[in-house]
Amino acid sequence: MYLNLGCGSRYHPDWINIDIAPQGPGVICNDLSRGIPFPDTSCEVVYHAAVLEHLRRSDAALFMGECYRVLRPGGIVRVGVPDLEKICRLYLAKLTAVLNDDKSAAHDYDWIMLELFDQIVREKSGGGMLDYLRQESLPNEIFVYERTGEEGRELVKELRCSSSQLGRKRQLLPLLLYKLRRGFRTLPCLVKSRILFWMLGTEDKRALEIGRFRLAGEVHHWMYDRYSLARLLSLTGFRDPQLHEAHSSSISNWTDFHLDTLPDGQAIKPDLFFIEAIKPEDLSYD
Repeated sequence: MYLNLGCGSRYHPDWINIDIAPQGPGVICNDLSRGIPFPDTSCEVVYHAAVLEHLRRSDAALFMGECYRVLRPGGIVRVGVPDLEKICRLYLAKLTAVLNDDKSAAHDYDWIMLELFDQIVREKSGGGMLDYLRQESLPNEIFVYERTGEEGRELVKELRCSSSQLGRKRQLLPLLLYKLRRGFRTLPCLVKSRILFWMLGTEDKRALEIGRFRLAGEVHHWMYDRYSLARLLSLTGFRDPQLHEAHSSSISNWTDFHLDTLPDGQAIKPDLFFIEAIKPEDLSYD
């Protein structure tokens, strides 16, 4: 049993793929904040990437404890998160460049500031990063794609396509059907929301909207570097935490699954770093 938690659009049929909003066939719908729906010591591998940073710091240890619980002794956990250390080093490098009057570094500075703060403080979906990517022409396209990889390229392509008439026509019917289905499912919630909005003033309405958005799971609640993530794994009970690249792993045939890399070997999310650790076979180690 190989578990791929919070898989999003990256899943593989040889794995058990779980996400709160399934995007493909066979993906199990589950809210991981309520635990992992598998028995103790039932899995050989637990993997999640770009998930842990969306949990509050106080909840991260509980979630990693769930990963530990479902792993068999000797099993591997693989965790990928945005690299705070690398972002900070890039921020300092770009800051130094702009202070030295390097005009070409100004746009890179703007983007790395968004990476550092926008995903934490944003109050609307996509935040300032999405606004930046919506530009008709990215002034620092090479740098942005170095940071966002294939996901960034695809997102920009979709944004530019959706701005055309053809893109709008293609999306109109599926979007309409989705809204109708969602409307029927959420009718009681919509009625409750309308009543609340009628009772609240403008400021309270805005506070309610922001609060709902920030509780919906999009924003980042914490960031990690190689020290803090390894420490979290060790405190959970795992041992021997090891730093890995997107293409390297102790998991057999890792690159065949294409969960962190494309078929040509490129990293899907270049802003992430990865640490793997082992659940001790001698549980007296705990």
